[in-house]
Amino acid sequence: MRHHGDMKIAVVQGASSGDKAANREAVVRWVARAAAAGPELVVLPEAVMADFASEGESVGALAEALDGEFVSTLRKCALEHGTAIVAGMFERSCDERRPYNTLLAVGADGELLGAYRKIHLYDAFGYKESEQLTPGDVAPVVVKIGDTKFGLMTCYDLRFPELSRALVDAGADVLVVPAAWVRGPLKEHHWTTLLTARAIENTVYVASAAQNGRKYSGLSQVIDPQGVAVAAVGEADGFAVAEISGERLAEVRKRNPSLANRRFTVTPR
Repeated sequence: MRHHGDMKIAVVQGASSGDKAANREAVVRWVARAAAAGPELVVLPEAVMADFASEGESVGALAEALDGEFVSTLRKCALEHGTAIVAGMFERSCDERRPYNTLLAVGADGELLGAYRKIHLYDAFGYKESEQLTPGDVAPVVVKIGDTKFGLMTCYDLRFPELSRALVDAGADVLVVPAAWVRGPLKEHHWTTLLTARAIENTVYVASAAQNGRKYSGLSQVIDPQGVAVAAVGEADGFAVAEISGERLAEVRKRNPSLANRRFTVTPR
């Protein structure tokens, strides 16, 4: 028997390239495969419209508007399969060379639910994302799908717990984390540790969909409010499906009322 707030989520793992047409074809395949499992939401990775450019190059020419071919593909997939979709793209900004790194949320009816422009750009571990992209406004973006509210965050945002806290304060029951988490020494350890920490400290579900392949870590997973990975993908292409339980969420928050016991609020710099 399903309760209020119950929902099935699929997180998809795969790698994009600089070929946008090939990426759109991959998205159509990935959504179709995941949708066969009957989820109400399919989460795709960050930058699935087009991969990041090499250092010193620009993704500006690859960027699209929110009514471009990539978003049209997402809307068609959502309508065809009757599932909401979250996916990452590069969206045109006022700076032609530095678009936004945007997450798009599309409803099962094909309508746009919201867009989140990545706030924290990955200027770390020897990389400078800010040379390719423009940061979004510091504001939490929460979208509602069915009875459940989803907070949107992207990859490097995971290292900043104040954003996840702001999303939870804005009503999020699930944190959705598309990523292209660059692999490297200790990077996979950081990824799994931070995903788990965000779930435990906020008593929320965390649904992460990551790119894999030569550059990125993979390890897409869904983590429950007690920090338990209830579904996961290793390093290969594929998807994982998990049931989000409203009853489980309420039970954990009753047993572990850390949100109610807080003494601090968080404000932007």
